[in-house]
Amino acid sequence: MKLLAFDTSTELISIAVTREVDGAPRVWQHTGAGGAQASSALIPAIETLMAEAGLGFEALDAIAFGCGPGSFTGLRTACAVAQGLGFGADVPLLPVDTLLAVAEEARAQQGQQAQSLRLLALLDARMGELYAAPYAYAQGRWAQQADFSLLKPEQLALGDAQALAGNVFAEYGERLPLPADLPCWQALPTAAAMLRLAPALLAGGNAVAAADALPRYIRDKVALTTEERAAAKAAR
Repeated sequence: MKLLAFDTSTELISIAVTREVDGAPRVWQHTGAGGAQASSALIPAIETLMAEAGLGFEALDAIAFGCGPGSFTGLRTACAVAQGLGFGADVPLLPVDTLLAVAEEARAQQGQQAQSLRLLALLDARMGELYAAPYAYAQGRWAQQADFSLLKPEQLALGDAQALAGNVFAEYGERLPLPADLPCWQALPTAAAMLRLAPALLAGGNAVAAADALPRYIRDKVALTTEERAAAKAAR
């Protein structure tokens, strides 16, 4: 398949393109600074990578994007760009949950050690909180075990997880209720992980028209009030 994938839900931009070359799939990748730079950097980086792959947008089978949860600005950026490209090239869009991409990236990093796996995927939600979702991997497929949650690090329930994966350990490690022998794998929702997930998601009917491609918001509050910031500072 000829696919484009990108994610701007974290502090990094991740882009990947795949197509067949001489009978074998080949992947082109780009990683760059995200955050405030995402809105201005994403489209030029996509165009450059597509040119390197020798693909026009109209030749794509689908465009995958990280739909959330994650940075509000990053999710809106990814969704807007995906919608524009989908409308312009008449290509279906594939929203990919960022926590699922974290799980897949961590599994791929572990290689043969993770042919079957129960994993808790975590992303920093800022404001002293994190996003979490449990996944199970077996027979080449991921299954989400429970809905997304937004919680304080101390509230994390491990369930039957064999490992944790995400970008929360440096920031919240001391606040997470972790047994000493539980593996913690640093992982982000990469575009390359989304490319690996895309075929099964497309086969499962998860592609949408551009008008229906929307961000997945878990939190409806994006900033602390002045009083809340002062209280948090006093508590520290």
